Amino acid sequence: MNDDELPHDGRAVEVYLDLLRVRMPEEDYAQLLDVVDPVLRAIDEQGVPSADFPLDAAQAEGLPQEIRDEAALVIATAVTGRLDNELVVLDIEETGPVRVVTDAATAADPGRLTEIADYIRDRHRDTEELRAIAEASDMPSDF
Repeated sequence: MNDDELPHDGRAVEVYLDLLRVRMPEEDYAQLLDVVDPVLRAIDEQGVPSADFPLDAAQAEGLPQEIRDEAALVIATAVTGRLDNELVVLDIEETGPVRVVTDAATAADPGRLTEIADYIRDRHRDTEELRAIAEASDMPSDF
């Protein structure tokens, strides 16, 4: 089945979750659902956010990286309606490793991955600059 055959009505997420249910230990799958259910409900109710969509730190705390990675892929499937998402780890000097979910074609393209890494570097620099300005202005800098 290719992604074009799946309707964009949440079925791709159902298919992906069914595959994970078969593949993952029951306890890991239950932890995964605890993390993704609130996000999937929010996407259903409010639509897809326009910015980054990180996992809730409180929910993700203590979770094994494999479950966090699968949660990111489930959420990407909900957002894109596609099953060909891949998780790529980019080693960025300024921040350390950064996990990015993207489509299979981008994941296989070193040029595009370099562009993504450059964007992350630029964004990190901008954030650090804003943080320094906020601190110098006695404003909160915990953003």
